[in-house]
Amino acid sequence: MAEKLLRVALKEDRAPQESSSPVESHELCLAQQLEMDASWLPAYHLEPEHVDVIRAFVSSPEKDEERKLKFLTSIAVLFRAATYNSLCQGLDLFCQRYKLAENIKVLLEEEPRDQLHTAVWRSAMFAMTEMSFVEAVLEGKEIGLLQACFSGIFLLPPKEEMQDLKPFLYFTTMKGMDTMLVALVLNSPTSRVNEKMQSIFQMLLTFTTSERASVRERAVGRMRVLSFLLANYSSLKADPNEERHASCAEMQMPIIGQLLGHLLLLLSFKEEETGHLALDALCLLFQFKYQQHCATLTEENTQLQGDWETETTSLRTSPSATHIIESFAEYLQPSERSDIVRVFIEAMTDSSTFDKEAARNVLDVVRGNPDLWLVDVPKITSCIHKTLGCIKSVPARQSVESLMVSMADKCPQEVVTTLLQVAPGGDSTALALWEAMFSVPQTVRNILKELLSQLWDLKSRLFCTHLEDYCLVRLAMLASRDLGDRAFAATYLDFRFLKEERPAMLSLVLRAIMTLSERDEMARKMKVILPDLMRVLLFGYKAATTKALLVFRTIMAQLERREASHIAVQMAEFLLPLLDDELSQLRESSISLFRDLMMMAVGNDKREMKNVVRLGLLPLFFRLSDQTQSVAKLKQDRRRAQEFLIQSLSYLKDAQASLREAAVRFIALQTLAEDREPSIRSLVAQTVIIILSSSREQPRPRWTLRALCCR
Repeated sequence: MAEKLLRVALKEDRAPQESSSPVESHELCLAQQLEMDASWLPAYHLEPEHVDVIRAFVSSPEKDEERKLKFLTSIAVLFRAATYNSLCQGLDLFCQRYKLAENIKVLLEEEPRDQLHTAVWRSAMFAMTEMSFVEAVLEGKEIGLLQACFSGIFLLPPKEEMQDLKPFLYFTTMKGMDTMLVALVLNSPTSRVNEKMQSIFQMLLTFTTSERASVRERAVGRMRVLSFLLANYSSLKADPNEERHASCAEMQMPIIGQLLGHLLLLLSFKEEETGHLALDALCLLFQFKYQQHCATLTEENTQLQGDWETETTSLRTSPSATHIIESFAEYLQPSERSDIVRVFIEAMTDSSTFDKEAARNVLDVVRGNPDLWLVDVPKITSCIHKTLGCIKSVPARQSVESLMVSMADKCPQEVVTTLLQVAPGGDSTALALWEAMFSVPQTVRNILKELLSQLWDLKSRLFCTHLEDYCLVRLAMLASRDLGDRAFAATYLDFRFLKEERPAMLSLVLRAIMTLSERDEMARKMKVILPDLMRVLLFGYKAATTKALLVFRTIMAQLERREASHIAVQMAEFLLPLLDDELSQLRESSISLFRDLMMMAVGNDKREMKNVVRLGLLPLFFRLSDQTQSVAKLKQDRRRAQEFLIQSLSYLKDAQASLREAAVRFIALQTLAEDREPSIRSLVAQTVIIILSSSREQPRPRWTLRALCCR
């Protein structure tokens, strides 16, 4: 009767004020009286003093440290006595009326975060432990309380930095947290265990990415405790009110993949206790997954214990992430494998605190067995697209892009569909991924074929938002058909997709052409695009220009010399401004192609080529001192520099005015005599001396311009 009346009072507190009958008013008055003395609570007669302490604390504005500790201790004592004596009736109403969970949370949030001087944290967690034995008392409030505990205790400074810290207080505080976690899990109904453990693991994972070693260590220590519970739940759970308990096979933990991924990455912190705790947790989780696997078998169940011990010993003997992930592989669900892959992709970001090399090694394992690991292609593709923009490290970026290529080889349709769906028009990350896939011969053919197939799907027309003028699709139509030389040329002249002037898209198209042209047969067909390739140089886009030069060189190598001669002269003239470009890669490509083109001229084209080469002598000479070694190596040996200078003197008396002008420019160094750099002034002086002495002493060199051009 008393409990019923208190429920009426609680309901009245939450409901709007309305007129009531005399009978209802009498019941409400009685309920309020019962509430005031708390004698209605069955457990009150066990611990009346502690009940009074609780009620007094809640109603009093005075909340010093002594009162806080008495309040928390009284909660623990009351609930322990009630549970032991089976007098838990009404405790949920008592907690609700006096907002015990809310008051505990406030106390935790008010505790200092820079020191651990009091036992408030420890007492609060002991109180929560005892409260968890009573059903529904903490329902809906556990997450907030746990978040307050984790945020407060994990973010404390390292033990070594906390002044006057009592080791026993720190030890018992951490022990109190472990006890609380065990109680919260084991005292939950079986139907809610999965959900509760999932929530706690999720909260703990957020602390494993901290830059502070002490935070990671504290979080991983609690993960180890929960992993032990997970591996041994069926034997630890002892609820007499339930007829049966969940077996390993029935324990579903969707977060297991993320959990394994983070723990594998935490192994790299070998100098910390974190790495050892992570290994312990991994071994316990391996036991859990192994038991789940064996629960579905019959004949092998008898060998479970022996096999599990052997596997665990192997994990501890060789605790590398690659070895452990290979051991786990066959016992994981496809979704769990995909989650592990996503964790390692995200670990590549610049902001990640994890070891990038360890992450790359695991992704190498994944690429080595794509059928096993790359199952959920849409999920992994979306993760790569979301993450790649946050990866600036070249090795890390290459590793993630290689993973994308592996998926594209395995499932081109899913990759293309997903990427088109998740990437908005003009998305730079998506363009980078297309370019990575277009860099591999077999992959680019499969992807272009799939793009063409999806274009004809009139129900979706996904490309309308991604490629405004379909330039890639036009390339796909050209590359996917088995066209002869004439048909190929006619089709290209209809499309002319190299007229695309958007830098990113033009660069992407050229990347695809670069890869496609690696096949000699395709390169021969592509001679029709040579005029448009030369026009690309006029756009001034350096990335596109570099690719265009490489394509040009590949196509020219497939042409007969007589067919290539006139084109070579034209292209060599286009290259002159690029021989001295500020971008080293572009300089190298230009000089390399220029060297090849000089050798292609035949017949009347030779004279024109000589004129072009003369214009290129000066930049080529100065590039002998290029700090980029690959550029310098493309010219003649450095020791010939002085010989070139001496040779230039003979051209001052040449019959051709244009050649005399080039020679004057070549040796006119007086303007550098006052250069700010001492090394430059010294070099100018030495050069003038060489010129003057050579003009008096040296005979006309036997080298001819033709010989120079052919060297």
